[in-house]
Parts: sequence; structure tokens; C-alpha cells
Amino acid sequence: MNYFDPKVLSQLKNLFLRARHVVDGVMVGIHPSRAKGFTSEFEGHREYSQSDDIRHIDWKAYGKFDRYFIKEYREATNLRAFILLDTSSSMGYGSNGWSKFDYASTLTASLAYLMLKQQDSVGLITFSNRVERMVPPKATSGHLFAILKELENKQPRGETSAGSILQELAGSLKRKGLILLISDLLDKPEEVIRGLKQLRSKGNDILVFQVLDSDELEFPFKRPTLFLDMEEEIKLLTDPYTIRPAYLKAIHTLIESYRASCAQNLVDYSLFDTSIGLDRALVRYLNWREKFR
Repeated sequence: MNYFDPKVLSQLKNLFLRARHVVDGVMVGIHPSRAKGFTSEFEGHREYSQSDDIRHIDWKAYGKFDRYFIKEYREATNLRAFILLDTSSSMGYGSNGWSKFDYASTLTASLAYLMLKQQDSVGLITFSNRVERMVPPKATSGHLFAILKELENKQPRGETSAGSILQELAGSLKRKGLILLISDLLDKPEEVIRGLKQLRSKGNDILVFQVLDSDELEFPFKRPTLFLDMEEEIKLLTDPYTIRPAYLKAIHTLIESYRASCAQNLVDYSLFDTSIGLDRALVRYLNWREKFR
């Protein structure tokens, strides 16, 4: 079974089952050490003294050097993370019965499930042109269901203003941590980047997941089509051939603007097509998490 195929996941109506399905699938393919929580890590040896607990003696080192050494550990830093999920109307678009919001909310649930398994604290902020809901970060196993409840009660609606939301949060979030932004980012890139820079200046690490439908990336329309702006409800009936070159240039320019600006500001950026499996996003997070250790 393909754990990550959106068509398979769309058949699982329960968000918890989707998240567990995705995370368990990722864990099958990675080294066990990456699946565990980060509680303590071996740092080095020092010579034994009489005040030390003999249980901490490294007997392998004794056999090699004929001297007593104590293993020393340091506490690994546990993450405090906020997932910022775009719930604006444009996230409701989907070409194959699997909308950007379906994809993004499943990704959000999967990331939260994974983080809590690794003993990190995670919170959720949903937004459109304002902050809709905030679930403060916690590291308890039951906290996942508080996050899932918010996700299951959400429907994409309203206009988006990701840039102003990021700038607002840069001023209101008091503790630094990890920010995971999940959005189609169909907004003014200069405003979004300004918000990301402000969050970075406060010491936050940031991962950006831009989620787009394959229709938005490829513009496959061939017949005269009625296009609807899902946020402003503006309609346009046109021949796709007449606007396809300009559209593709505009969307590629937007994507490259985000990619370049994020790299320049040390923000981790990834683009996700909703027809692509969710495993790549979780592996991307796990790779980042390894560096954080």
C-alpha cells in the first residue's frame, strides 16, 4: 500500500487515521534513532571520581584503557513549535476531489502527530485575513486531539493576508521556537517575506510549505473556461490559450520569488503539489529536526 498517495488518504475520513497512516508509513522507511524522542544525548567521557555513581561507569572504556571513565550526557533541546495553517477560501480549490486544504490539514495533523511522538511541544494557529484560532503548544499525547478538533471543525473561507498575519505574530509571540507555515501563499510575496524576516529577527526557525494544486502549476485547461476568484468571487470567462503563457510566467515568478527570498533569509522553503505524497514533507521536517539536535 502507498501510505502517502492523496487518493488513498482521501478515503480515510478520520483525520487521526490519516495522520497515523502517514507517520507510520514514514517511520517504516527511516532509521529507528530518528523516530525516537530527543531526551538526552551522549556528549563524552571524563575520569571517574569517588563522588560519582558507579552505574555511570563505561565498562567498555575500562576494558580498553584499564581506567574508570564516566559517560556524560546532555539534555537534548526539545522543540516548541507553532504550525500556521492558511484557512482562506483559495485553499478550498482541488482538481481531483482532494483540495489544498485537505492536503494541508492532513499535513498539519501528521506533523503534529510526529512532533508529539518525539516529545516536542506543538501548537496550531489558523488564519485567513486574521488569526482565526490559536491552540497553545503542549507536549502531552492528548494534545493531538485538541489540534485535530480544530482542524476537523474548519472549512476554508475568507480572504488571505498571510503577510500581515506573520508580521502580527512576530510582535505577539513572546517565546522563540519553530514556525511551520502551510499555505498556498497566493498573496503579495513582499509582504509575506517581510513577515518571515520579522519572525527570523526574533530568533525563530521557519519552515515554509507552499501547497498548490497541479492545475495551478500546469494550467491544463483547453476549452473556454469560467474562472472564479475564490476569495473575491470575481468571474472571468476566457479562452485558456490566450492567458496560459502569461499565467504560467506569473506563477513561476511567484514561486521563484519565495524560493530565492527564503534562501536569502535562512528560511527553509518547499513547494508541494497536492498530487504528490505527503512523505516528502515529513522527511523534510525530520531532516531539519536532525540538524536542530
